[in-house]
Amino acid sequence: MIHPTALVDPGAHLGRDVSVGPYAVIEADTEIGDGCTIAAHAVIKRYTRMGAANRIAEFAVIGGEPQDFKFKDCPSCVVIGAGNRIGEGVTIHRSNHEGGETRLGDDNFLMAMSHVAHDCQLGNRVILANGALLGGHVEVGDRAFVSGAVTVHQFCRIGRMALVAASSRVNQDCLPFMIADGNPARTRALNVVGLRRAGVDAADIAALRRALHRLRTQTAQAELLTALEADTSAAVRELAAFIRTTKRGYAHCR
Repeated sequence: MIHPTALVDPGAHLGRDVSVGPYAVIEADTEIGDGCTIAAHAVIKRYTRMGAANRIAEFAVIGGEPQDFKFKDCPSCVVIGAGNRIGEGVTIHRSNHEGGETRLGDDNFLMAMSHVAHDCQLGNRVILANGALLGGHVEVGDRAFVSGAVTVHQFCRIGRMALVAASSRVNQDCLPFMIADGNPARTRALNVVGLRRAGVDAADIAALRRALHRLRTQTAQAELLTALEADTSAAVRELAAFIRTTKRGYAHCR
């Protein structure tokens, strides 16, 4: 199902039941999984690897060169899982070093005009709303929600099931399970709605509420981490592990 105006290089590998729309471009050394849909004017550039049932909307560009002055052309990839929805005008850049990967998991939803820079790592069921911009080497955990017009500094992490509110400027790690908001972004509240939608147990939600209270009131970092790591809730211990492994610092409570 390839439109006659589409340009598909003979060196591209297309699976079964792939649909390619008008004026789309698929370069050599690409792999498109079964059941993918490539809409009109989308561009899939070399070294892109894509699983099954992905939907690529109009004018998206997947696998472009990284926006990095140090980059010298080399084989590097964008690797995309299955069941992703990539909206109009989305750009995803490949890694800036040989053998590196910019990676998306499964069932992510990248809305129109969002950007994923080189070497980013996205988990599963991540949502990037319209105009969300991720700098290089950003990591986004499963089920995180990055709202519209959010900008994320390179090397930052956004934890699992975190929510970053619209128009926030993220320059430090955003804690898992929490809502971050502001310029610069700061931890504001527990992401209760997201946790409930994900089926998180009520006992874990209550434990995370207590952990948030500690974050707001306990100033001694070593004592805080010791208390969180000793909690019976696996979610709280995950929160503690995230804090302990931060390199840029994390978005503290207001």
